[in-house]
Amino acid sequence: MADNIHPIFDTLLQRQDREKRLGQRSKVLWLTGLSGSGKSTIAEALEKKLFEAGYFPQVLDGDNIRSGINSNLGFSVEDRQENIRRIAEIAKLYLHSGVVTINSFISPTRAIRQLAKDTIGAADFVEIYINTPLEICESRDVKGLYKKARKGEIKGFTGIDSPYEAPLQPDLEIQTENQTIEQSVQQLFEFLLPLINHT
Repeated sequence: MADNIHPIFDTLLQRQDREKRLGQRSKVLWLTGLSGSGKSTIAEALEKKLFEAGYFPQVLDGDNIRSGINSNLGFSVEDRQENIRRIAEIAKLYLHSGVVTINSFISPTRAIRQLAKDTIGAADFVEIYINTPLEICESRDVKGLYKKARKGEIKGFTGIDSPYEAPLQPDLEIQTENQTIEQSVQQLFEFLLPLINHT
């Protein structure tokens, strides 16, 4: 089967051509943290802030990916890994299109995040740890998931009966406990600008 695949990447427009047109350097931001930590809220606000500042960003989020391209996957270890593998491949396509991609996924283990990093490439993978204590995440519980997990209605829920492995050396750690969403977004925005400014 592989003998019948003939890549044409070298004849297509190149990443640098697209980056030049968009006036930015593309990167893949990978926001990781517990459910309820603020990943999606920060990602959405950052996307708007970047767009208003003249950049071309795109958010990939757990909910919109799982309702579409990964709708056939569950939450077993194997399915979580396949979920992240597919997301990383999509993010890589955006990367080569010159887009700043903001990924918001729990991605609970270091091995799963390493898989994403290996797929995307270490030079373009920016790991952002949204560090919010479990008790704060659980007190928010916007979707009622922690309540269901505590009752045993959801099995393998990260932070309750499935582990979350915090990044050991993230590119940026955002501690949301003592700052507003706006402050968290501003912290990430200021960190990101030198990485995506096109020179």
